Amino acid sequence: MNGVELVVAALAAGAAAGLTDTTSSAIQDTYAGLRESVRRRLATGSADGVGILEASEAEPVMWQDRLGELLSVSGVDQDEEILAAARSLLQDLGGFSPHGGPRVVDARGAKGVMIGTHNTQTNTFN
Repeated sequence: MNGVELVVAALAAGAAAGLTDTTSSAIQDTYAGLRESVRRRLATGSADGVGILEASEAEPVMWQDRLGELLSVSGVDQDEEILAAARSLLQDLGGFSPHGGPRVVDARGAKGVMIGTHNTQTNTFN
């Protein structure tokens, strides 16, 4: 996963997580900081960059490619602060491995499985 893909994935995951009431304030703050850093970078480049960033929050799949192009042109993949925030957000959301890539979990046919971190499960067997 290159830097642009990392930031696009983090923005999409953060926008999706921000829609739930169970998202921690730390995750919301990390997402808000990442989004603001990206917004500032896009505001200095393309005239429509900020608009596409905002549109990508509502419809990430539709705007993902265009946002990626703008982020690439803006040099976001060279900004270590933005990349670190993106990695941190994805790791906190449970969708990124600290070893450098997305986690892939195949739970087909599994029963009673929880994927992610900080989960609690209670099983009652009869």
